[in-house]
Amino acid sequence: MFLEFLGLAEKERYSESDLESAIIDNIEQFLLELGKGFLFEARQKRFTFDEEHFFVDLVFYNWLLRCYVLVDLKIGKLTHQDLGQMQMYVNYFDRFVRLADENPTVGIILCKQKNSALVEITLPQDENIHAREYQLYLPDKEELRRKLMAWAAEQENSNG
Repeated sequence: MFLEFLGLAEKERYSESDLESAIIDNIEQFLLELGKGFLFEARQKRFTFDEEHFFVDLVFYNWLLRCYVLVDLKIGKLTHQDLGQMQMYVNYFDRFVRLADENPTVGIILCKQKNSALVEITLPQDENIHAREYQLYLPDKEELRRKLMAWAAEQENSNG
C-alpha cells in the first residue's frame, strides 16, 4: 500500500500516532486506497473487558462485504505480539459487536516491514487477519523495474 498522499517524509522519524493522524487528515484518499464500500467508524475505538482497556487504531465498516474491518498501524517490523493483539481485537468484535447477519470481522495490520514466514506460522490458514506493508513513497523507476522483473519471474516459475 502506498501512502504517499499522507505527506510524511520517508526518512523522518514519526510515531504511530503521527501516522494515524495523517491518515485521519487524509481520510478520503485513504478510503479510496482501501477500495469500494468502506465507511469510517472510529479512531482509537476503546473496548473493555476484565477492567482493562484496549484501543483499535482505526475501525471501518465495509457495506459491500457486510463486515467490520479493523486496522492497526505499526511503524516498525511486524511481531507475533502484533498478530496476537489483532487476533484479540477481531475475536472481540466477532463476539460482542458484530450482528448475527454480518460477516466475520477482518483485521489488517499495516506495518513498515512484514515477515511473511512469521505471519504464516502464527496465524491459522483460514484467518481473517492480514499483514500488509506500506510505503510512504513510490519507489524510483529502477526499483519499480526490478520489482516488476522479479514478479514476472515468480509468475513464470509458478505457471511452468
